[in-house]
Amino acid sequence: MATRRYGTIVKHLTDDPETAVELAQKLSDDVLTHLAAALRDEVRRRAISGGNLEALIEQAFESGFGRDGLGTMPWVDGSVIVCPGSIVAKSRTNHRCRFVSVDDVWIWESSELIQEEKLSHPGRDEGFKAVALLPVTEGMSLDVVTGKARAGQHSVDRVVSFEVRKGELIEVSQRQVSGRGMQ
Repeated sequence: MATRRYGTIVKHLTDDPETAVELAQKLSDDVLTHLAAALRDEVRRRAISGGNLEALIEQAFESGFGRDGLGTMPWVDGSVIVCPGSIVAKSRTNHRCRFVSVDDVWIWESSELIQEEKLSHPGRDEGFKAVALLPVTEGMSLDVVTGKARAGQHSVDRVVSFEVRKGELIEVSQRQVSGRGMQ
């Protein structure tokens, strides 16, 4: 098989990103679907191989939680989004929590999840802390959901929404929620 040369295509895409739009418009649906999957896989591969994920998680356990024990807002570190989450329980039926959903799926169920570590913290404010890593994927949406359980009934207090735009995590909305259940 002859060596493929992509220099001209890469130069066009690098010099004028709108070229990608033109290229996509000219592709068949099958090729476009295949290309989208290949690009997503490459973004994921680079995120995984781009750094020491264990050290990043360790650092996030040290700095990714507030004095109240809840996770902070997620942040971008290189090609990875760091997402702290936690439950702080006062009893078996009462707790406060903050977790991330990715494209309307809880992070721990997301196919985008690269790695997650969870640490229990027993004692007066029993519960756990978790740090999850996601690839920085253009257009990905994240909701940081803060809630509580009282007498075993879950409710959402606040949702902060983000979207990945040009490699950055941009806050797009905040909303207080009252009287609605959390699933």
